Amino acid sequence: MRLQVFVSSPTKLSPEQDDVRSAILGILDDEGFAPRTLGVSDSSGGTLPLAQVCVIASHCVGGVILGFEQMQVTAGTLKRRARSDRYVDVSQRVESPLRFPTSWNHIEAGILFALGKPLLIMCEPGIDDGVFYKGVAGKFIYTLPANEQEMKDQEQEFRQVIKDWRGDASRIYKNTWPFADRY
Repeated sequence: MRLQVFVSSPTKLSPEQDDVRSAILGILDDEGFAPRTLGVSDSSGGTLPLAQVCVIASHCVGGVILGFEQMQVTAGTLKRRARSDRYVDVSQRVESPLRFPTSWNHIEAGILFALGKPLLIMCEPGIDDGVFYKGVAGKFIYTLPANEQEMKDQEQEFRQVIKDWRGDASRIYKNTWPFADRY
């Protein structure tokens, strides 16, 4: 029997990002997982997308969060006009490009975390805020390869990571969100 797993990933990716995502999905498939993603394997069916994410996630044994860059900021100010508790300006000019994933990665990870589902978090280098900040949401946070060749070079490592995480996800089997039938 295939274990359903929620996969949080942007739908629009560069060709290199899409190759890496496809390879990760292939490994999940090989390991007996059935990936589910709103807008890909599941539609909202006229339901609020956020509610549908809750329903889908409640039927999954865990979540794989793929943090691919969706926006890059090369100029600006972080924490503009922010002050410390001593009223010292803590704003910072952007010195090097900042990279951001889709906001849905954070939302979907938060829902899965609240449901008690184990998370496997993978992100591109430079994605390091929110759920991707080391130690925030789980013990499994890994850096994604930049392209298909790097993925091939690291395939065995990623297979082992997914096998290790599968143990945690298998223990969650049949742990469903009690409010799923409301939506």
